Amino acid sequence: MQTEEAGSGFFIWGADQSAYGPVELPTLVNWIRDERVTADTWVFAQQGANWQPAAKIPELQMFFRTKSGGASSSLASFPGPIKPGSLRRVKILANLGDEQLNKFAQLMEFETIPPWKTIVKKGEYGDSMYLILEGEARVRLMEGHRETILATLGPGEFFGDISLFDHGPRSADVIANAETTVVKISAANFEKLAAEAPDLAVPFLTATVKTLAARIRADNKRISNSVASAHAVEG
Repeated sequence: MQTEEAGSGFFIWGADQSAYGPVELPTLVNWIRDERVTADTWVFAQQGANWQPAAKIPELQMFFRTKSGGASSSLASFPGPIKPGSLRRVKILANLGDEQLNKFAQLMEFETIPPWKTIVKKGEYGDSMYLILEGEARVRLMEGHRETILATLGPGEFFGDISLFDHGPRSADVIANAETTVVKISAANFEKLAAEAPDLAVPFLTATVKTLAARIRADNKRISNSVASAHAVEG
């Protein structure tokens, strides 16, 4: 981890192995309350010029002592160990409030996938998308015995979104690289979400569509660059 320049702010080491900041103390406290930053999250305090777990930083210790004393009523009804901060790791849920995330959690399914298990298989028809909360999965295509990895997905990313809406065949295999916790959103659960919480379904759909649009634009740019390169070679 690299040392950041002197100042009074904080840098946070994210699940994507990147540093975020600097942020001021009030912002960092809000992130702790939202559980975007946990006791074990590495934080760089510019005044102390060192990285350490958030719970060991003097300015933050009181917030973790308070949290260990018991969960608030809005968190107590979350299923199992799932907390709002875990759900906010998923980019399309990041802007939702605790109560919205609570409702979302009650209507969805949570699964823990063991390492090397196939989560979805190419060619099989499905009606569910998956949000990764913990762990890692790879998207692959098999040609004979040869594996081509298309993408590696970590916390905060999702897959299977097209099948949620068209119930069509999967375009690739997705395999768990490690023990992976996912939110499974089936078509039936999404219909229930739309019926019981339309104020939640709309921002979820909007964020999903924006992410899909960004993917399509990126794919179009890669194709355009490939065509341009091919023409340059031919010329």
